[in-house]
Amino acid sequence: MALDSDTTKRVIDFLGERDTEMIRFLREIVAIPSYDSQLRDVGGAVAARMSGLGFDEVRFDTMGNVLGRIGSGPRSLLYDSHLDTVGISDRAAWQWDPFTGIVEDGVLYALGAGDEKGSTPPMIYALHALKRLDLLGGWTCYYFGNMEEWCDGIAGHALVEHDGVRPDFVVIGEPTNLRVYRGHRGRVEVSVTFHGTTAHASAPERGENAVYKAAAFAAQVAGLNGTFRGDPFLGAGTIAVTQIQSHAPSLNAVPDLCSLYIDRRVTAGETKEQVLAELRGLPAAAGAEIHVPTYAEPSYTGFVFPVEKVYPAWALPAEHVLVRAGQETANAVFGRPTDLGSWAFSTNGTYWMGKAGIPSIGFGPGDERYAHTTLDQVPLAEVTASARFYALLPLVLARLLD
Repeated sequence: MALDSDTTKRVIDFLGERDTEMIRFLREIVAIPSYDSQLRDVGGAVAARMSGLGFDEVRFDTMGNVLGRIGSGPRSLLYDSHLDTVGISDRAAWQWDPFTGIVEDGVLYALGAGDEKGSTPPMIYALHALKRLDLLGGWTCYYFGNMEEWCDGIAGHALVEHDGVRPDFVVIGEPTNLRVYRGHRGRVEVSVTFHGTTAHASAPERGENAVYKAAAFAAQVAGLNGTFRGDPFLGAGTIAVTQIQSHAPSLNAVPDLCSLYIDRRVTAGETKEQVLAELRGLPAAAGAEIHVPTYAEPSYTGFVFPVEKVYPAWALPAEHVLVRAGQETANAVFGRPTDLGSWAFSTNGTYWMGKAGIPSIGFGPGDERYAHTTLDQVPLAEVTASARFYALLPLVLARLLD
């Protein structure tokens, strides 16, 4: 099922002539701020580039994500790259301007370089190559530049269930060090609230301190780590208290309310119901309000798509045709198949594969360890190499499917 050498050479040569253009485009889009899900400006730049490269259709969906299409065949493959970033936080912690960035030893350091704007140019130019070289065959291919940082999976969820675009296969461009990834753990977010009775802090025995209740509970939550069952591929679940807030009439009063926020990473087979049961079963949980919140924040277009903050774990079987196609494509591009892996964090795969059951793999430039740090980065050679992979994948997949 290997690709013929002539086709592979045509694709690689075509893209090689556009390497500099790809890198220049990447630097243009990292220079456009897109934190807090503000995608309008960077989405406009990406849409303009796709239009200039002759995509058959370019538009924004209802949420405000940008979608480009080439081809109109019966099989569909979507390339997913989130264009939003986390915020800057402490500007003084950056050694360079996070938007201008800097290139040292072939590595671009900038906000969003690796997480995840680095996969956008190679995806777009890969689809451009397929169209220009007339290699689409029976494919419809999409580039989907979306919002992910505040609620992973919501963009794909809305695209499928509100806008009516449901691909047959998905490639997620989060950083994988040019390896094929086939899954990751999920998570369930939980809000926990304790109530107490306020009193003057000079006589705390007259009240009931909600912070002390929450602190006892938090200690028991920490003790759950190491008790969760594991999965041979994804590993075991984990849990962490990530935020705590209290309320009192003044700084000199016993708090009558304290809330905790919990990040519970779940592995294969673990459910929301199981997570809630284990928390409610802790001795210190008595009297607490424990629930899974809903994400219902409007996007920059004003569109609201409420989703419960449950993000399932997923793993595509190693023998699945899409995984095999990824391995054969890597062999065509790099001369060897890659090691199969999984992300430590979660991605839009929580919807694509976790909720919708759409076969998905990950492949992207960069190392996930630098995501959400002041060392956000991507090797430029990996950016251009990704384009070869993205362009050849549907050709390999089509042969395996046939």
